[in-house]
Amino acid sequence: MVSLAERYADYPVQPFISEQQALDHAQGKVAPAVPRKNMELLEGEILAGDVILLWRIALGTFTTESVFPKYFEYTYGIDAPHNLQVLEKLGLVRQQKARESLAHINAGQKKAILKNQGVKGFSKMKAAELDQALLNQVEDQALEASFDIRGYCLTAQGQALFEQHTEVLDRHPKKG
Repeated sequence: MVSLAERYADYPVQPFISEQQALDHAQGKVAPAVPRKNMELLEGEILAGDVILLWRIALGTFTTESVFPKYFEYTYGIDAPHNLQVLEKLGLVRQQKARESLAHINAGQKKAILKNQGVKGFSKMKAAELDQALLNQVEDQALEASFDIRGYCLTAQGQALFEQHTEVLDRHPKKG
């Protein structure tokens, strides 16, 4: 059996191999190889997997609690949590503030925040009204401390990079 080091020896960038994947490989459970094309730098230190991560974030549903699909490692050869941090440091992605992350909490959580802040008259409010009450009647610091989940969004630079490499998304398997 070919070792992982031998398997990827001629790749321009070595794929990320988790401890679990290395253990599985050592036990003879060999996953398909990460496609070489996915390990070619697109520009700077950006790989195809980073573009897919930008796409996932651009959908508007990616949060600090999102689970990273295994395809980031097995198809794109990246350590997605680490690469997310790199994309943030490069100014391509940013974590949203609490005010921007209200869409990621439910109405019950919103009502609890309002109640804890002493706001009255929220019991019959709909989601949009709850959001408006939170934005208008709760201080930033109190809102930041009221819930942990935060969304991610692309910066203008991240959006531009994503749009320059749509061919990566075109190759990505689609559901359906």
